[in-house]
Amino acid sequence: MAGPGPGSGLGPGDGGRRSAPRRQAAREPAARTYARALPVVPVRARGLTIEGADGRRYLDCVSGAGTLALGHNHPVVLDAIRAVLDSGAPLHVMDLTTPVEDAFVTELLRTLPPGLADRARVRFCGPAGTDPVDAAVALARAATGRTRVVTVTEADADADETVLGDSGGDGGPGRERPAGLLLEPVRSEAGVRPVPDGLVRRLRARAADRAVPLIVDETGTGVGRTGAYWAFEHSGVTPDVLVLAKAIGGSLPLAVVVHREDLGEPERTAGAFRGNQLALAAGAATLAHVREHRLAAHAATLGGRMLTGLRALAAEFTCVGDVRGRGLMAGVELVAPDTAPHVTAHGARPGSAAELATAVRRECLRRGLIVDVTGPRANVVRLLPPLIVTEEQMSAVLDRLADAVRAVDRGRPGGPVPLRGRRGPR
Repeated sequence: MAGPGPGSGLGPGDGGRRSAPRRQAAREPAARTYARALPVVPVRARGLTIEGADGRRYLDCVSGAGTLALGHNHPVVLDAIRAVLDSGAPLHVMDLTTPVEDAFVTELLRTLPPGLADRARVRFCGPAGTDPVDAAVALARAATGRTRVVTVTEADADADETVLGDSGGDGGPGRERPAGLLLEPVRSEAGVRPVPDGLVRRLRARAADRAVPLIVDETGTGVGRTGAYWAFEHSGVTPDVLVLAKAIGGSLPLAVVVHREDLGEPERTAGAFRGNQLALAAGAATLAHVREHRLAAHAATLGGRMLTGLRALAAEFTCVGDVRGRGLMAGVELVAPDTAPHVTAHGARPGSAAELATAVRRECLRRGLIVDVTGPRANVVRLLPPLIVTEEQMSAVLDRLADAVRAVDRGRPGGPVPLRGRRGPR
């Protein structure tokens, strides 16, 4: 493997690599949340495994916040990228039609239900996280002539009775009927909270009755992550507008909005980096591999095992609260006996649930496991292993996480808390 090139700042060996975090801290802002929480300098990666500059190996259960459906450097993705590079094709052509783009769109439509694929328009957006959502909202507003867009959460148990108004169809007294309903099937950043299928079905029916487009944001849930190719399939509905990003780029930046053709043509999307050719090639290869190898079903099976193992932790440790998720997308909520604020301007408050979650993440890293912390209170440990995770690797993930929770529980003020349902020390 070739060494670092001139001007890289890295000398012989890995001394330069090991000092990279210190240089990064001096050069980049404190908003680098992952770099501060996970002090790892990755130098090689394959599948579920990352190797750091210090020679240590880690099991990566963050997967680029769900971007890496096939894990790191999957052969089919690398082959697709190499094929484009070796062909001499242009790498950046805005959104001009190319054979690479045509292949991506063809494969994408192949994965969608006929009710959407048969009358779909595919629109490429800038790769920033908000770009496809902004484009979907603009589309709904232009199509309906209305402005209010309602974001639905799993807490809206009566949302079908309130957000769309009564049978009069006008959105309720003094309330504009919404331009669209925006739904994320599993609210990952909110602490991995699936929206109940029954609620999704009710919203779909009432939205259709009132000519309100249903926008489903599959940025973090698409391409097999939840145990179905698209998370909306669990509820048996078909959205009017579909927001896609992360995994559809096969590890490279790509964002797409798919919508019914009768919704019209919104204003053109701004941004120069739409439809990057390498991302399109990597994305098409990923979409096809997940489909052909039935990796969504694999995610459902291994995800079920993961949730069972995580719920066993909740039964054993009082510091583990709710465990929730779908497929290979799970959240483990850490709880503390106090009710004081969990997170302050200076970080997690000592003894809080947020501090427990941070401690679990730290102990996982010491054991060679990379996990994330999310949720409005920063007290949910999130696991997003790639769809190619094996039974053996899943066992290792669960063992390392259990050992980390055990270490954190043992170090809590006052010593270990007795096992749930038992008396006396462990």
